[in-house]
Amino acid sequence: MEVLVTLAQIGPGFGEVIGRGVGAILLYAVLGVLLMLLGFYAVDLTTPGKLNRMVRDGLPNAVVVTAAGMVSMAFIVVVAIYTSSGGLLEGLLASLIFGLVGIVAQVGGVRLLEWVTGIDIGAVLTADRIQAQAFVVSAAHLALGLVVAVAIL
Repeated sequence: MEVLVTLAQIGPGFGEVIGRGVGAILLYAVLGVLLMLLGFYAVDLTTPGKLNRMVRDGLPNAVVVTAAGMVSMAFIVVVAIYTSSGGLLEGLLASLIFGLVGIVAQVGGVRLLEWVTGIDIGAVLTADRIQAQAFVVSAAHLALGLVVAVAIL
């Protein structure tokens, strides 16, 4: 009986607030997943071979580099969402723009690092044993993700 009395005390606008909040969560989640997929495909397009096949086949370097890329993209998306202001549409649009810029910066920066260091990313990704270079590329992904995320602030 006490639970019913407590529920009756909830204000009339509570359902609307919850509905808007749940809708925003779902929209931001969809946007975040789409940006992370786009980031994955941007990395895939700029690396030799099919990255999704290498990951599926369990090639350890491909898995490590891809995981770092996904985490770094998540940094960017999370900060873009966190800093979005205004209405829901403006927040989603700002998150989309910052996410796209982040993808370009991350992919370009990692490819530049590979070129400067002479890392043959194709050979690293297809190796069947862990290569030290995979950690350098993964660190570059994470570092660039953090740099872009903080730049959004």
